Amino acid sequence: MNSRVTAEPPFRRARRGHGRPTLHDVARVADVTRITVSRYLREPDLVADETADRIRDAIAQTGYVPNRQAGQLASGASKMVAALIPNVGHSIFAETIQGLQEGLRNTGHELLLASTDYSLEREEAQLHALIGWSPGALIVTGRHHTPEAIRLLGDVQASGTPVIEIWDCSHDGELAQFCQIGFDHDAVGRAMARHLVDQGHRTLAYVDSSVAEDYRAHERGEGFAAEARAAGARVTILRAAAGDVFDAGRQMLAKLRQRPNKPITAVAFANDHLACGALMEARERGLVVPSELSVLGFGDFPLGRQMRPALSTVRPPRAEIGRAAASALLRSISSGEDVVGEILPWTLIARDSTRSK
Repeated sequence: MNSRVTAEPPFRRARRGHGRPTLHDVARVADVTRITVSRYLREPDLVADETADRIRDAIAQTGYVPNRQAGQLASGASKMVAALIPNVGHSIFAETIQGLQEGLRNTGHELLLASTDYSLEREEAQLHALIGWSPGALIVTGRHHTPEAIRLLGDVQASGTPVIEIWDCSHDGELAQFCQIGFDHDAVGRAMARHLVDQGHRTLAYVDSSVAEDYRAHERGEGFAAEARAAGARVTILRAAAGDVFDAGRQMLAKLRQRPNKPITAVAFANDHLACGALMEARERGLVVPSELSVLGFGDFPLGRQMRPALSTVRPPRAEIGRAAASALLRSISSGEDVVGEILPWTLIARDSTRSK
């Protein structure tokens, strides 16, 4: 007895999709071709108004999100701007980040942030990771980097990608390898010292940041000391303790008051938070500011304005740095020319915590 054997067809695995709406879905709902949808996404002005309205409605209806990575591969241009900031949670950099976002708004470029935590080694590692994504522009904070980071930034710049160093600028004839948008921290420190010397103080102190790689605060301290000594004043440089900055400010005031011989009559702090901690400690000790001790900060944070006495300070161009950096890199990307740096103004604000003796 013959039996017929029926062979089973080879098993075919169903093709797995990512489940997201596609360009084809938008074209089907809008009743246009995929080429028309693609043209609308790249250059909407080339699509007729009625067709553009249908495509917009279809995108909203399907929830389609364009694949930017695929677009980058096709055009060779990235819309990602990568920015490396020392501390994205620190209020002094928050306005710079906001300025960057405002400057890039409605330009098709998006901001990618990374926090270096003031570590040059971490910055180097982040550059290795970010460069692999071929960002459209790179923004780093400050002009101090590891040799490897400098090499990486130089290679990126040589390839035509804008590189900007923010919050800093070279001084004393130092040549800048990359575009800089910021200000001279040495000059700020000198102005802080002049302000206190002009008030009649001759025994001064500068309380530096506790962060070893906060080079900008250190440069302000160096400028402060140089200017004060040139004016014939005595200067003491102290490093704040690590940890809570307000507590550190309190501790530094206590340490300064332990010097009975030639007592310090004026102190400048690396930032307003340290200075505000010192003002709180002075109040608890019954120390009268500024008649017994003048206090000067840096940053112009809202808290300093609310202290009693109100804190004298330096107002840096926090938001202006972000907006200027965004504007400079967009001009460079548009024109293909080198990005142009800019030195921005800062302001020393004399309030009630410093006054003539």
